[in-house]
Formats: sequence, C-alpha cells, structure tokens
Amino acid sequence: MATALGLSLASAAVVFAQQPGAPQASPSNPELASPAIEQRVDALLSKMTLEEKLGQLVQYNDSGADAAAALAANPESHNNVNSMQLAEQGLLGSMLNTVGASRTNAFQRAAVEKSRLHIPLLFGADIIHGYRTIYPQPIGLAASFDPDLVQSVSHMSAEEATTAGIRWFYSPMVDISRDARWGRTTEGAGEDAYLGAAMARAYILGYQGKTLSDPESVAACVKHFAAYGAAEAGREYNTTDMSEIRLRQDYLPPYKAAIEAGAATVMSAFNALNGVPASANPFLLQTILRGEWGFDGLVVSDYTAIMELENHGIALTPAEATRKALLAGVDIDMMSHFYDTQLPELIRSGQVPMSVVDEAVRRVLRLKFALGLFEHPYARGTEVTAAVPAHRELVRRAAEESFVLLKNDSALPLTTETKKIALIGPLADNAAEMVGSWSGAPQLSDIVTVKQALETRTRQLGGSLTYAQGTTITGSSEDGFAAAVQAARQADVVVMALGESGAMSGEAGSRAYLDLPGNQEQLLKAVAATGKPVVLLVFSGRPLVLDWAATHVAAIMEVWFPGTEAGHAIADVLYGDVAPSGRLPMSFPRAVGQEPLYYNQFPTGRPPRNIDLSQPPGGNSRFFSRYIDVPNDALFPFGYGLTYTQFAYSMPTLSRSIVPLGEARQTGKDLIHATATVTNTGNRTATEVVQCYVRNRGASIEQPVRSLEGFRRVTLKPGESQKVTFDLGFPELSFYDAQGHSVVEATEYTVWIGGSSLASQEGQFKIE
Repeated sequence: MATALGLSLASAAVVFAQQPGAPQASPSNPELASPAIEQRVDALLSKMTLEEKLGQLVQYNDSGADAAAALAANPESHNNVNSMQLAEQGLLGSMLNTVGASRTNAFQRAAVEKSRLHIPLLFGADIIHGYRTIYPQPIGLAASFDPDLVQSVSHMSAEEATTAGIRWFYSPMVDISRDARWGRTTEGAGEDAYLGAAMARAYILGYQGKTLSDPESVAACVKHFAAYGAAEAGREYNTTDMSEIRLRQDYLPPYKAAIEAGAATVMSAFNALNGVPASANPFLLQTILRGEWGFDGLVVSDYTAIMELENHGIALTPAEATRKALLAGVDIDMMSHFYDTQLPELIRSGQVPMSVVDEAVRRVLRLKFALGLFEHPYARGTEVTAAVPAHRELVRRAAEESFVLLKNDSALPLTTETKKIALIGPLADNAAEMVGSWSGAPQLSDIVTVKQALETRTRQLGGSLTYAQGTTITGSSEDGFAAAVQAARQADVVVMALGESGAMSGEAGSRAYLDLPGNQEQLLKAVAATGKPVVLLVFSGRPLVLDWAATHVAAIMEVWFPGTEAGHAIADVLYGDVAPSGRLPMSFPRAVGQEPLYYNQFPTGRPPRNIDLSQPPGGNSRFFSRYIDVPNDALFPFGYGLTYTQFAYSMPTLSRSIVPLGEARQTGKDLIHATATVTNTGNRTATEVVQCYVRNRGASIEQPVRSLEGFRRVTLKPGESQKVTFDLGFPELSFYDAQGHSVVEATEYTVWIGGSSLASQEGQFKIE
C-alpha cells in the first residue's frame, strides 16, 4: 500500500498499519480551504521560481546587520545565512525569535517592498503563557479546569503580540505527560486526555479568534506531534515506544481536539515513535493527521529536527533527511538549512516530485492569505512594550484559579488577627522567577512579588511583615538559616516560598530528582522546628515530592509560576478574598520512583492495594502489583484540591440502566445522563470542580480503573445545592480496539461523580 505521495509505508519503516478504506476527513479549517484563497494561491504559485518556492519552506532566526560577523565567527553554523538578504531576494518564508515591531517591520519591508513577488514574511514565536502581561504556565492554567478562562487569556496574549508583528504562536503544547521528571510538563495540561483535549480546544479558539484574518488573531501551532510527553525516563529529546491503542486512547485526543477546533499549523516532534522519528513519520503526518483528521494546514519541524534525522540514524546525508521529512509531510524546515540547499538536486534527480514541493508551498501561502498578511503585513497599532493595565485583572484571576490547596490544618485563610507574618524563602521576592520558562517578553518591573503584595496587605491591616531569604534556589549554604529561624520565632504565622527556578522546568529541564532543590527542605525543617504554623507556597512547573512537608507543615499550596500578578493573587487567596478552586492536572508522587504516575492506570491481574509498610514483606500479601517501600497511590492525586469550605455529593442517578448496543453505536447521540447533587456544607462561598469518571468492565481490551469524562466548575454559597448533569455518549463510552477503531461493546459501566479522581459515589449501567 502506498500513500498519495507514492511513498511506500513499508519502506519508511512505519510500524502501524493504515486502516483499509479509511475515509478522507473533511477539511479541518474552512478558512484555509477557501476557494477565493485557492485562486490567489494558484495565481501566485504560477509566477514563482523554484528558488522562491523553496524560500517559503525555510525558516530562520533573526540575522541581518550582524550576519557577516556571525558567519566569520562560526562558519559551520546551521544558521549560516543572512536573513535580511534572503528576505529582500524573496528566498525566506518565515522567521522566529524576531523581537519588537521595529525589527519585524524592517524584515517585512525587505520582503514586501524589495522582493520580486512581494510575499510577506510570517513571524513566529514561543508565546506560551502571555507576551507582555504574563499568566500562569499551561500546567497551572490546566489546574483551573476552566477552558473559558484559557480562551480569554490566550486571546489576550494574541492581542498583545500582534502589535509586535507576531502572527504565529508555537503553542499550545498538548503533549500528555505522566512523568513529572520531563521538564516540558510545565507547557502542557498534565496527565489526562479529556482535560488535555478541553484545554487544547480552548487555546485554539483563543489564539485564532473568530477568523484568522482578524488583525488581533494569530495562527496556533499544535505541538509536538506526537507523543513527545511519553519520552522514556522523562528525559528530554528521548524516544517514545507504545502500542497504537495507547497512542490513540491516551495521547492523540488533545491533538485531535485542537485540529477539530481549526488549528492552522502543527509542529512535528523531536522524538521517535516506535523507531520512526516524528519528523519523518508518514503514519503520523499523512495517515492520521491529514488522512483521518483532514488537517489542511501546514506542518513545521521543531528547531533543527530535520537535521537531527541524521543523529537518529535514519538518514546518512542531509539530502536523505530532507527527502524523508518532506515526503512524510513536514512543510517548513525550521533552522536546519536543508530544504533550500538539498531540494534542488532532489527535485532534478526525481527523488522528490515537484508536486510535493508545490503542495507544501501552497500550504504556506494559504496561511499567509488567510491571516491577511498580503493586505496588512506590518505590526498592528501601537506596540505593547509592558504589561497592559487593563489585562492585569484577567491574569490575576487566572493565577488565583490555578492555585491548588493541597493541605490545610486550619492555617488558612489568614485573618485580620494575624498581625506578625514571617515571609521566608528564595522565591518570596524574586520577580524573575514568577513567570517561569517560555515567558514571552515581560518587563520585570511589571511583576508583583509575594513580598511586595504581603507588605502592602499587612500594612493595610495594621500588621507587620518580616522577610528573610534563608537560602538560594539551588544553594547549599546555610548562612541565611539563622535569620530565617529568628524571623519565624517572632511571627504568628510563617509563609515560606520555596520551589524550582523557571529554568529547572521547560525544554531541556528534565530532573532525576523531584525534591525541593538545593537545601530548601533543610531550611523548611529548621523553620518548622520553631513550632510556628507554616504555610508552604510551592513554585514549580511540575509535581514535586512533598512527602515530608505533607506531614510536618500546617498548609501547602501549589502556585506553579503565577505570572505578572503573582504576589497579588497569592495574597488574595491567603487572606480569603478568593477561595482556592484549582485541582491537580497531574498526580503528585510520594517518591520519584513512582514515576510515571497517573490515576487512570490499568487494574492488572493482581490489582494494586496498599498495605502496612511498617510490617516486613512476606506471606500472600507480597504477591500483587505494588512497591515494598512506598504506597502505590499518589500523595496528592489527579483532580484533587481543597478550598475554604466543604462539599457533599449525592449518589449519582442515571437516566437508564440499560442501553441497547445498536443505539450505543450511534456516534452523535447522548446515551446516558448522569446527575448528582453537590452541596456546600461549609460556611464560605467557594467554587467546586465537579468531576465525572467512568469505568468500562467486560470489554475485549483492558480498560483503565477510571477515566475522566466530564467536569464543571460550580460556585455555591453556604448551604446551597445544585444538580450537575453529565451527558455520556459514544465519545465518552467508546475505546480503541486492536485494529485502531473506536468502538463500544456489550459491557458494563460504573460512573462516579465527585470532587477528584478518588470520587466514591457511584452508579452503574450496561450496554447489551
């Protein structure tokens, strides 16, 4: 069997079989499939030389005036080009890392005013969680379980970045991550496919708006396709190996949701999948992405990923790497300098059909026309150069919703009676670390630290704040311990700001240990030994091991990297102006040896259960799936989070107990309505994230012990109740069989509705 490009799947070493007779899906983005745009593309393409066509397929960093010096210093660099000169000659299609309106406009003038065909450039950037006004990193936003919020902040970042000429975001990253050692965990939505899909959809709708042609919209780039978050050992750039069932059921849904929402572009991943690098993988890029999902946008490689096909060992030369990447479906070569240098000879020799090159160029031109770049090539309006005052309220709310209260022994909220506060830790007054990795282009003077916010708050309340740094983030010196302990002894309550630096997560931020870095835990122990109540604020881009803290401090709140309004948002929640409502998008381990860790595990033939680890292992208790030195379960599981009140749930009621199998196979129909009543039994208004989980038993393929299939944020006053209903249909009840088909079978289901993945109130029904 061969693809439409004439490339044998077998010869490409593809390990998954294409589904026989699989229908071609409808186009994923009607704007890119517009007949009017296609006419313009045809007319322009007919005028282009081969060199001009290939120019549209290459992307380079910003260089120009300093290009000669850079070339002299490093003539072997993969970026040995003068990008300004290429733009003037019409031999450059897109750029990355070009900062500021004056710079993007300069390059754009070179392309539009000096090149033969006046084709505008497309400027891309890693705008992951805000441009100038920074909101929480994606893992924190995912903790909000609030897609509407995600859509709002992502559109806000597009509004700001377009004033600098940026019309292409390398975001969202929708990789499912179940191993907290992986640094890029911070860029995604965590371990769950359903939550990940909801977040992916929200980003696309926010970035791209109602139409790509809106000057405030940007083209989204879904990354990294595919399964990059499953890199072995959580190690950056490492390989991925998994079954097709797991790929389709657990890792592909967020990508698919983004494509269905109209994502304009996709980025191929660094990793190999089952031995085939993603940037040369026709099964991923042709069979699934374009064939099954109908994706009609462009695919760009990750940074030098095409060059790296030689390192993977599937290409011996740049020409071979180029041929495999382009025929697999990668349209734009980011930074490898291969497409422009290798394709002319590959085309001349017939190894790459000209029709394949033309189609790749068409995809680039379609996007440029859809974005309106030919009509409006330059940066929009007045450039945003600092945090926008009107946007601060939104990012403050985003931060507040992202915080997850993990423990609270009546230490929070702080009251007006709390007069003396000791603020301790290396992240307490550290503006640079409030934004984490991939932080756009913030001005540090715009960022509110915890110290700044708490000083203002305590002064307003007639109290006092004593600050001691204690230690550095990764340091070993204990010189600051004495001052920290002294501050704690004189306080009514201690707030400790501990955790990672932004550089410790993100790309190339994999960690073998997940403890608090440096000697921060030793500082925590020294302060806790004073006997004063300790409120621990954890700053991180991933789950950390907090086993000691969970036993020895009064309160713990995960605050991720909150962004521009970090300090104000933290003060609002600490003092109870806002009740925490975040829920964990990833399970927090007891020990790093539990990784990868996720709630929707398979049951196994000897299901895991916890035992008394104080007793020596032996007897029949030894022989089941477990560790002998730590419990199996997470310290804090997926979906978990406390607030300043309590919620109670009724038993779920189901609209019927039996669903006919024939009806269940109708993909567009709700089959079961599951309803529970949630009641605020405490004395404060707060928001609960109501979650619906499903288990399928009796299927031909083993299914997880439970899977999230719905969630809803509900705000209730004290004593108030509300019925919450989840509609379960084919998407929620189906699974992938051994042939890669989404199916339902005659099986039985359990449905839980509650406040985390540990929900215990359940109902049952059958399909028969």
